[in-house]
Amino acid sequence: MNKKVVIYTTDYCPHCRRAKDLLARKNIPFQEIDVTNDQAKRDAIEEKTGWMTVPVIFIGDELIGGADDLYGLEASGKLDSKLKDQG
Repeated sequence: MNKKVVIYTTDYCPHCRRAKDLLARKNIPFQEIDVTNDQAKRDAIEEKTGWMTVPVIFIGDELIGGADDLYGLEASGKLDSKLKDQG
């Protein structure tokens, strides 16, 4: 079983689309939390992570970062192993 992937997005963000496209191409299910019109959720994730931009991507409880970080994991061959539950 894979770890849960959560991605915070806005509907106008090209980097969010890139990240979601990679996940979809790899058939990785993810929960999308759209903060476009929800300033409270956006403020909460910024406070939690220190990130002021989207996407904000978590695999399990681990903050992966943004789209470039996700693509970096894929390019290095580490994304698939990062998704696997260790238990």
